[in-house]
Amino acid sequence: MNTKKLAAEFLGTMWLVFGGCGSAVFAANFGGDGNPLGIGFLGVALAFGLTVLTGAYAFGHISGGHFNPAVSIGLMVGKRFPASELPGYIIAQVLGGAFGAFVIFMIANGQAGFNIDPAAAGAFATNGFGDLSPGGYSMMSAFIVEVVLTAVFLIIIMGSTHHRAPVGFAPIAIGLGLTLIHLISIPITNTSVNPARSTAVALFVGGGSLSQLWLFWVAPIVGAALGGGIYAWLGHEGPDIVGDVVVGEDRVK
Repeated sequence: MNTKKLAAEFLGTMWLVFGGCGSAVFAANFGGDGNPLGIGFLGVALAFGLTVLTGAYAFGHISGGHFNPAVSIGLMVGKRFPASELPGYIIAQVLGGAFGAFVIFMIANGQAGFNIDPAAAGAFATNGFGDLSPGGYSMMSAFIVEVVLTAVFLIIIMGSTHHRAPVGFAPIAIGLGLTLIHLISIPITNTSVNPARSTAVALFVGGGSLSQLWLFWVAPIVGAALGGGIYAWLGHEGPDIVGDVVVGEDRVK
């Protein structure tokens, strides 16, 4: 296993969690409700998209810029990524995400009166359903939206990085795709589509966030596998690109 690839996945996932979840913790509701300086969930959605866009340009040529266990699994199903590299990528992504959440936690602790309420929906940017859903959506609603949106995310990734797609623009399409995904699903689950991102913040909240974490592994992985398989069929993926790591650049071998 190439240690530089794993380091890139660690750093990229750390940046995704720090930038995306950090914007939710520090800036989404800055100053309280109605404060014009708060970025709201529109700003948080954009922040997640920007982390993937910038991270893909920064690290895509090294590791492919997955930053997400579901993406790695979906690309494997879609014959764009070798199964032999999957365990290392997932471990690096989970550890990178946890480190990003740790940095957020350490900064947040510098504010007087900071505390995390494990019973609050979206506490510390966590994902959830039922009482822990920002909009009170059910487990079934959460599962459906996470499966569908992760599947679409994989189709966007594989389509924009296909060898026939315009060269160099994939990170923009992927980043904007993730922004749109957040605009749809923040009210439902606080948006996961990424098990490493969900795990990272849940570790610091515990309680219901940890007990519901299974859904934010199972649903994104199911969706990613569906998306990867669908695009492999649509895009006529063949054995000539098996083993390629594809996200940040059009094809990184």
